[in-house]
Amino acid sequence: MTHGQAGERPFLSQFLSMKKLRWQLLVVVLALVAIGVLLLGQKPAVAPGEPEAVQPVSGGVYTEALVGSLGRLNPLLDAYNQPDRDINRLIFSSLIQFDDRGVPQPDLADSWGVSKDGKIYNFLIRSNAVWHDGQPVTSEDVLFTVDLIRNEQIPVPSDLREFWQQVEVKILDEKTLQFIMPEPFAPFLDYLSFGVLPAHILKAVPPESLVDSDFNLAPVGSGPFRFDQLLVEEGQVQGVVLSAFQDYYQEPPFIDEFVFRYYPDDASAYTAYEQGEVMGVGQVAPGQLSQALSAEALNLYTGRLPSLSLLYLNLENNDVNFFQEQDVRRALVTGLNRQWIVDRLLGGQAIVANGPVFPGTWAYYDGVEQIPYDPQAATEMLKDAGYTIPAEGGQVRSKDGQSLSFELIYPAESPYTEIAQVIQENWGLLGVQVDLKPVPYETLLADHLEPRNYEAVLVDLNFSRTPDPDPYPFWHQTQINDGQNYAGWDDRQASEYLEQARTQVDMDERTKRYRNFQVRFGNQLPAITLLYPVYTYAVDEKVQGVQMGPLFDPSDRFLTVRSWFLLAGREAGTDTAPTPSP
Repeated sequence: MTHGQAGERPFLSQFLSMKKLRWQLLVVVLALVAIGVLLLGQKPAVAPGEPEAVQPVSGGVYTEALVGSLGRLNPLLDAYNQPDRDINRLIFSSLIQFDDRGVPQPDLADSWGVSKDGKIYNFLIRSNAVWHDGQPVTSEDVLFTVDLIRNEQIPVPSDLREFWQQVEVKILDEKTLQFIMPEPFAPFLDYLSFGVLPAHILKAVPPESLVDSDFNLAPVGSGPFRFDQLLVEEGQVQGVVLSAFQDYYQEPPFIDEFVFRYYPDDASAYTAYEQGEVMGVGQVAPGQLSQALSAEALNLYTGRLPSLSLLYLNLENNDVNFFQEQDVRRALVTGLNRQWIVDRLLGGQAIVANGPVFPGTWAYYDGVEQIPYDPQAATEMLKDAGYTIPAEGGQVRSKDGQSLSFELIYPAESPYTEIAQVIQENWGLLGVQVDLKPVPYETLLADHLEPRNYEAVLVDLNFSRTPDPDPYPFWHQTQINDGQNYAGWDDRQASEYLEQARTQVDMDERTKRYRNFQVRFGNQLPAITLLYPVYTYAVDEKVQGVQMGPLFDPSDRFLTVRSWFLLAGREAGTDTAPTPSP
């Protein structure tokens, strides 16, 4: 296979390297274990049979436990600190945000339009959008923030910097700006979800000094909550207090104060809830899950995380050329009890994955084939493909002198070790020999995955903060040698669907292309998708109006925060809930 297939464009090739970090492959230690959740229905905020509907009333203080510590309250500097991102989500605004289906929604931008050729985007900022100090949010603020992202002195992910260095930004007037792309690139809106910074405050700060600026400890944003104060005890920052911003450009929050408190680990965070220090726990880990489930006053909310666990089969490795046979790949999927892995190994803390596009998103095709576990059918598939147990003895199937035997490399951490053992056992029942090789993450990535030096490998793909599915980097033909098509799937039809979906700006047309891609993927099965992990958020039942869907980042749990309330009345002016203290 060569590069430069029909439909490939130079600019798109550049974007592939830019998106590498955003779509980077992460074999994260404890990636599944650290996301302790059960796919249970959310507890109702109002007891069953409650006849009266409650009316939210403004007021109250909500306190939440975060595991970690304060870094910098600046959306350009929070890429590697989740607690910072959680807080920044409430302080700062973006031009657009994404709902739980990955559909772009207005935020600072009141509206936007795209040219027919998909290269020009015009955005109109809300006329009533102001900073927390009362100054208007303008086009200059957006351009100022983009210029910071472009600057080599700012420690943003390199893919973001390289991307914005290729995009022209024009200010048309105080509230209108234009983005000009070298080539059509439909996932562009993903890149507009950055938090906008106030130019009138920071333009005097040299970029190289921004990391250590006092602004990062007392930020001014334009989001639904404004920074109030740091909670400092014995010289250490123990929390952050935010207050509802009454001049917010949409309806302000009902909750008056939002307090975050830091804790060193998951157990301490949950203990803080039990002792009444907080009303919510940012994430319930596996070690605290059983306690949380038994806590009568605690509501649990679950959502799919933007991560996919899968098995890559090296389709270009001639030592295991049986992987190139579609019937063999289908037999392996059919003979693997993925639901057992989810239910028994992970305690129901994941969802079986039937493809590379996340369920519940706008691009997902709900008609994708779901292959159930059926070892007898899998055995028949292998027999029909010509693989038999040798008459002279042995348990490994072979054909034309080649045995169905290969090495599976996996991260040397739980739960990957346990998952790999189940895979080995399941496929052993089919007459397939799997030799297990645990390695550290760094070794797996550098010595095996990147150089394609493997036969089969168990990995996680992390798609955090990228609502647009854009499977191009992982499955397009041109990415086999130098990109992230680690499986070596060389399928022209699938590649054409991905090219078209990447350049079409009409969402209906893109949906059709992704539907076709998913059907093709399901037919060919170039890799074995295993599961999507899920996330649990715990909030006391006193907090009403909480909703949470699938997540593209844990901070997405605050998507509906302006609708949360602590005080309610069944008649005008009648309060029914007390105001808790921070």
